[in-house]
Amino acid sequence: MDVKLSPFTDALIKNYRQIIKKPPLNELSRINVSQTVSFFAIVYEKIRNAVEYREEHLIRRAAIERIMKRRLLLNSQGTGEAENLIRELLWARYFPNGGLGATDVINVQSLIDQYVVLRKQLVVGQVDAKKVYYNQFLFDLLTCEIEESLAPDEAQKNLLFTSYLFQILRKKIKIEGVADNDKDAFFYAAIEKTYAKSDEAYLRYHIFNLTDQLLFGSKNMQSADVVAKLPAAFKHVDRIIANPFIDKLSKYARTQIPTFIILFEILQRNIANIEEILSSKDKLWSQVDEICRQKYQQTSARLRGLAVRSLIYIFLTKMVFALILEYPLSQYFYGEVNWESITINSIFPPILMLIIISFVRIPGEDNTKKIFESVENIIDESQSFDTGLAYVLRKPRVRKPLLIFGFTVFYSLTFLITLTIIYEALTFLRFNLISQIIFIFFVSVVSFFGFRVRQIAKEYRLQMKESFFSPFIDFFFMPILSLGKFFSNEIAKLSFFTIIFDYLLEAPFKFIFEIVEEWIAFVRARKEEII
Repeated sequence: MDVKLSPFTDALIKNYRQIIKKPPLNELSRINVSQTVSFFAIVYEKIRNAVEYREEHLIRRAAIERIMKRRLLLNSQGTGEAENLIRELLWARYFPNGGLGATDVINVQSLIDQYVVLRKQLVVGQVDAKKVYYNQFLFDLLTCEIEESLAPDEAQKNLLFTSYLFQILRKKIKIEGVADNDKDAFFYAAIEKTYAKSDEAYLRYHIFNLTDQLLFGSKNMQSADVVAKLPAAFKHVDRIIANPFIDKLSKYARTQIPTFIILFEILQRNIANIEEILSSKDKLWSQVDEICRQKYQQTSARLRGLAVRSLIYIFLTKMVFALILEYPLSQYFYGEVNWESITINSIFPPILMLIIISFVRIPGEDNTKKIFESVENIIDESQSFDTGLAYVLRKPRVRKPLLIFGFTVFYSLTFLITLTIIYEALTFLRFNLISQIIFIFFVSVVSFFGFRVRQIAKEYRLQMKESFFSPFIDFFFMPILSLGKFFSNEIAKLSFFTIIFDYLLEAPFKFIFEIVEEWIAFVRARKEEII
């Protein structure tokens, strides 16, 4: 035995083995859907998901959110909607055909009923802004709990890993002037954001469950006392999510996460003899080396896939709409169309994405050795890894107004310099103002998505060394990234294609799917009668 496992690691192994698996379904209670309908539903969902860029593990919850919004819009009481939701999820293979059953329908319908009652009690007499806020918060809780109730194994595992990571690192963090309870809450939100990659809905759901567990687990959640506490609880949760230290805490957490990802993978692959592997340095190294090499190879393939997905997303939601405008507006305002500018605006973004991806470097053996050493330090009781203070975050100093003004002016100059260089280059190429605006739009959005895709390569990199030229590159490149983030986050909310899919296509398509499935079931029943 080379390594004596720490109490936290022993608890992790014990709790992982105690994860309650979903009981097998009775054959008679399974819900099966038509293979024919499923084929078309899968195709539709693939196209729909390309329109709205999300992390892969968040797509299913987003589908639940989208389906429930449409269903509740047509049936505000939510009566009988659980089975409809489950059938749509099975159509699109978010769960395997026959993987959900009657018990799931009962559980989900109970959650929907609870949401409808709470929504009525909570929003009554409120001003419009609060109605929207409370309803969205409740809806976030609903969609997250529906997904976790349908996939409890995944939910328990993710919570266990997130909690272990938090417990190992929490004592290494200190924030000056902030109480320990608040510090822990802020840091947990950072772990959720970086390791679990939770969106706002899941951040709200998990932190709400942690901070108000008794409230959310109340058997009488519709009581006046419980409802009266919800607004304060919602506000408290959002205060934690929006805390002023979240970005810096997330940055620190991100540097530690690669080690834990590899450790959790070793645990899942070797749970039967995990103590033997973790206690032997030779066996531990063999596992770390094998898994790291596999992860590096998977990262290369994932980068290519995400690059393609990003381009499809940009093309469908932004580029087509912009190119449709460029021709008629150029003709209207300038009396001519510069086909060279249209060609450049069409082919340059994909080329830029390929250039950005080509400079991505996958980690190597040196990184693997660092991960091995870090894993050993974490699991070894004698190392006391979890007790040593490593990151002290000081309370933001009150900046002098004159200094803030100077920095703001200087930062604004980066926009001016960068945009001026682009303007002069495009003017030299005889781009008109409309084509120039569209070019900047394309470049900024693609640069932002390229930047996000590049972050995938850092998922397993333990330490990143900043290049000597990084500050100079950032000086000119940050304005483009900032514009790209703005276009993606703000204009995406008004996405032309999202509106088309969600309000004009999805409802009739799903209605047709339901009719087809009912017809297939009817024909099958008649066939069985004959047999």
